[in-house]
Amino acid sequence: MRPNERRQHILELLRQRERISVDELARTLSTSQETIRRDLTALAEEGQVTKFHGGASLPPSGEHENAFQTRMNEFSQEKRAVARFAAGLYAPGDSLLIDTGTTTLFFARELAKLNRITVITNSLLIASAIGTSGNRVFMIGGEYRPESEQNIGALAMEQIARFNAEHAVVTIGALNTDGAFDFSIEEAEITRAMIARTRYLTVIADSSKMGKHALFQVFPLERIDRLIIDRKPLGELAKALAQAQVEVLEAPALTRPEW
Repeated sequence: MRPNERRQHILELLRQRERISVDELARTLSTSQETIRRDLTALAEEGQVTKFHGGASLPPSGEHENAFQTRMNEFSQEKRAVARFAAGLYAPGDSLLIDTGTTTLFFARELAKLNRITVITNSLLIASAIGTSGNRVFMIGGEYRPESEQNIGALAMEQIARFNAEHAVVTIGALNTDGAFDFSIEEAEITRAMIARTRYLTVIADSSKMGKHALFQVFPLERIDRLIIDRKPLGELAKALAQAQVEVLEAPALTRPEW
């Protein structure tokens, strides 16, 4: 892996966790601790990370906006268009497992306009958005991650295993011909646990994720029933999705700003 590519992976991991050790980065990226230290030094000199003994973190607040909120503002119109279109595919009485993500949070805000929806999620933000409208919400417990306001870990996966929902609606870090990927192994595990407990999988994402790569595979293309996106993929990815019999739906653009 080239240094620039490896450093981008480091930044993506920090955006997910905000703080990580040299040892964990070395194991995750299959390289030496000394290489990771050099990467962190270079990133620190650019002002992108703050080093501490044994690891690094995102710069303190004031220097760096909350990572989750930063992602909420990236491709926001595309995410909102996808969210609105996706929410229109569900009806009262449906049950959904929804994972944590910026696109799924936009989706939850749209879904809250319906009623008699049952949602199971590990995201406090999604639970709050859905719960205000009289729908039924089950909040998955576990280790709390304040930067993204979600619960993860073994306890969360054990609780997910108690449910059998009709639908899973998830977002992704990257999608390519090999499948769907995430930058966080913990979030990848949660998503896998969710889709194992559902019959029908819908992936919602903005087109910036298409053709990209991330560290941890979540599921192959063949597991996706439906992909909702702001602009349909082209080329080899389009062929791979067709071969995997994935229904690809393009969300119409929003005609005015939302929220």
